[in-house]
Amino acid sequence: MKRQSRQAVKGFRTQDGAGVSLVRVLGNQTIDEFDPFLMLDSFDSTDYHDYIKGFPMHPHRGIETVTYLSKGGMLHRDTMGNKGQIKDGGVQWMTAGSGLLHEEMPLESDLMQGIQLWLNLPKKDKMTQPSYYDIPKESIPVVEIEGGELRVIAGKYNDIEGHQGLYLPLTFYAINLENGSKFTIPTKENDSAFVFLLKGNAKIAGKEFEEKTAVSTSKGDELDIEVNEDNTEILFLSAPRLDEPVAWGGPVVMNTDQELNKAFDELRNGTFIKEKSQKIRD
Repeated sequence: MKRQSRQAVKGFRTQDGAGVSLVRVLGNQTIDEFDPFLMLDSFDSTDYHDYIKGFPMHPHRGIETVTYLSKGGMLHRDTMGNKGQIKDGGVQWMTAGSGLLHEEMPLESDLMQGIQLWLNLPKKDKMTQPSYYDIPKESIPVVEIEGGELRVIAGKYNDIEGHQGLYLPLTFYAINLENGSKFTIPTKENDSAFVFLLKGNAKIAGKEFEEKTAVSTSKGDELDIEVNEDNTEILFLSAPRLDEPVAWGGPVVMNTDQELNKAFDELRNGTFIKEKSQKIRD
C-alpha cells in the first residue's frame, strides 16, 4: 500500500543556544502527528557568524539527540567524560536517559548544513544510562539506487544495516537523487514515517513540497519520491509510535508534569546527574 502525505510543516528561521541561527521545523505543536519525533532543527549557513557560538553546556533528560551534518563539523563534550567530533556526512548520537549535561560547538566551515533530531525515549527507558556515539561518514553504508545513492544512517535498507539504536528501532536514510529521478522507499507499514527536504524541492507521494519542509505520511509499505532539480538531499525517518503522554519543558521530556518538575528541582539542587560523572579532559 502506497503511503500518502499527511501534514507538511515548513521550517522558520529562529535562534537557539548562544545565538545560533537555525531553521526550526518540528516542536511542541507537532508532537502527536510526528510521534516519536519531537524536535527537528536544521542548520544551513555559509556565514560562520550564524553558528560559531554554538550550544554551550546544557542539560537533557528523557530523549535521544541525533545530529547529522551533510556539510560542516561539530564538537561534542559531556559530563560523562565523552568527547567527539564529526565532519561532512557524520552523525552524533546521544542518549540523554536519566540526565547529563553536554555542549555542541560547531566548527567554522564553508557550509554548515544538517539537522538535529530529538527522538523520544519510551516511558520504561526514560531513566536509562546516558551514552554517546560518533558515527563517522566512513562507517555509514552507501547503497547505489536508481538515479542516486542512499546512505543507511540507522536501521536497515534491504540487507544493509546502519547504526542500531538500543531503545527505538529508528530508520534514518540520507538520499541524494539526480534531476528527473524517481525512487520508491520500502517502509514498515505501521511505523510513523516522515520526509525532510534538507536541500532542494521534491515530490513526496505525488505532491510538490519546498526545501526545509517535513512531510508526515500515512501508513503503508512504500513511499514514492521524485525530484526535478539538481543537488537534492532528502532525509527519510521512521520509527514505531509511542502513543505515550508527553510532558516537555525546555531540554527535558518526561511523561508527567510531576516527573518534569522533579527534573528541574534536581537541576536546582544539584542531584540531576544520576550516573557518576567524569572530568572532561581538554
